[in-house]
Amino acid sequence: MVEIVRERGEIEAAKEVDVVTTGTFGAMCSSGAWLNFGHSDPPIKMQRVWLNDVEAYTGVAAVDAYIGAAQLSETRGLEYGGGHVIEDIVRGKEIEVRATAYGTDCYPRREIETTITKDDLNQAVLCNPRNAYQKYDAATNSGDETIYTYMGTLLPNFGNVTFSGSGVLSPLNNDPNYETIGVGTRIFIGGTQGYIFWEGTQHAPTKGFGTIMTVGDLKKMNPRYVRGATIEKYGVSLYLGIGIPIPILNERIAKTAGVGDENITTNILDYGVPRRDRPIVRKVTYAELKSGKVEINGAETPVSPLSSIKRAREIATVLKEWIERGEFLLSQPVERLPRDREFKPMKQPFAVPLVRDIMTREVVTARADSSVESAAKILAEKGFDHLPIVDEENKLVGIVTSWDIAVAVGKGKKKLSDILTSKVVTASEDEPVDSVARKLEKHKISGVPVVDSKKKLKGMLTSEDLSKLIGRRRR
Repeated sequence: MVEIVRERGEIEAAKEVDVVTTGTFGAMCSSGAWLNFGHSDPPIKMQRVWLNDVEAYTGVAAVDAYIGAAQLSETRGLEYGGGHVIEDIVRGKEIEVRATAYGTDCYPRREIETTITKDDLNQAVLCNPRNAYQKYDAATNSGDETIYTYMGTLLPNFGNVTFSGSGVLSPLNNDPNYETIGVGTRIFIGGTQGYIFWEGTQHAPTKGFGTIMTVGDLKKMNPRYVRGATIEKYGVSLYLGIGIPIPILNERIAKTAGVGDENITTNILDYGVPRRDRPIVRKVTYAELKSGKVEINGAETPVSPLSSIKRAREIATVLKEWIERGEFLLSQPVERLPRDREFKPMKQPFAVPLVRDIMTREVVTARADSSVESAAKILAEKGFDHLPIVDEENKLVGIVTSWDIAVAVGKGKKKLSDILTSKVVTASEDEPVDSVARKLEKHKISGVPVVDSKKKLKGMLTSEDLSKLIGRRRR
């Protein structure tokens, strides 16, 4: 379609093309399935239920449950979760079911263990709150250490960029005005036919981030397009294939369906800054992202996709074949998706404190060429455990702790340069203290130097500072 519009314009394209098919295949964490197990004898009102040790939500009727794609196994952790259970159901595998209950007169049973396949379930319905983002921000990391996110593994110092979405093939991107997309639109989902039944959660069309709620019969799906996944050191998800046909009803739709990757833009966000409003590193096109490299701060940075462009193209092709064979009928939406929604942040009773609010600003430092003996005296006199090592411009070059000093004295070391740790875990002044607490726990340390963007020392934050903050909160 892009080539047709480019060569002949949207007026001629609208005359020539009846339907444009689209596709996307990527991690869609906001997915899950409603399951109905049928009644046991004697009957049970499931209060809690686990499928292959993954807990499902049961706060509805007696033997209905919702298994979320991102729920973790209680025994296998990040190796297995709700997305994997859903894939196993689609594959026809046996699923271990364990349920407990409080017991009632009409539901006297208190526990049950059994195995089921999709053929044993009355209903297995994939019912997803948020799928098929119109487009998605790309991710990079300005920090000094590798971080693990829902955007994959991000290497330090802008070491890589990851992105999601299929760009020119993106379903909602082909009809951003939602003239053909809305409640009741028939779609390709997981290898079978399904429907859009509402706008997706976090639907934000004013910023180009529209989403859809989708539904389809899990029993009819194909495991090629429904895959459980583990995102390293982050969690589990479900890779799902979705395709939407876009009827070319007018020239406007022909024009939007003819937009190429070089004209579809998104932002690269800095995930090295642990805030909701992450800094924008730069704007980029999907053509650049798909090329495998982008430029950041004058350097060439490798790019990798989290979604499969090849599988997205396959979905669009399969959908085209279904339509041509008369197996898939186009449907007019009962109601179009709203175009004026804005995604609001969570309401909070108070702001989360930042590092600058509780850090110690007056920090005693030393130089790398200082003696171990002088450092030992400083730590003994001041009564603290961390001594940042700085250069003549007050830039952090390392750190020593009271333990380092004790070991150095025992080994007869003379200079701090011989014992300092040069790879230092640091924090920034505008970083939430919760993020720093995680760093302390992750690295098993009791304090971090606070530096600015040029690595100049601004302060020190320790576990003692965090303890005082917690104490104030409890009072």
